[in-house]
Amino acid sequence: MLGISRERALQPKLLLVDDDESIREALTAIFEREGYLVHAVKNGLDAIEACGKAFYHAALIDVRLPDIGGVELLSKLRAIHSRMVTIIVTGYPTVENAAQALNLGADAYIMKPFDPKELVVTVKSKLTESLQKEVMTSKKIAEFIASKALEHGYESGQN
Repeated sequence: MLGISRERALQPKLLLVDDDESIREALTAIFEREGYLVHAVKNGLDAIEACGKAFYHAALIDVRLPDIGGVELLSKLRAIHSRMVTIIVTGYPTVENAAQALNLGADAYIMKPFDPKELVVTVKSKLTESLQKEVMTSKKIAEFIASKALEHGYESGQN
């Protein structure tokens, strides 16, 4: 990786989508102190563009954005990066948008006002769960390939 330190390359990347500048600034500062690389945007179109250019490990998405609903944005971002952890954050919770967000694959639904420490814990927890699922999937794929190889007589050291 030319020009990027190993430490920086290993930092989790967080996409923060909120139209409130003070919330973007506060959450950026909090997550950067926790070791995240944060890219904050003010609307859904900027979030879609950002995801088209880079991979983010997680996205915090406000439900009310000026150009697109947060739940609709969730669906569009998941279509770009299906492995990205998505967390909906809202000051206007409804049973309908909570159910819709979770049905579309949101990993968490958090209501404002929230405790920033709890938000950090939630993001870390969801990222850990995602990584564990990925490791398990890779392990299952390797086991499947090994079992098929054995079925067909391809053992290590043979043909």
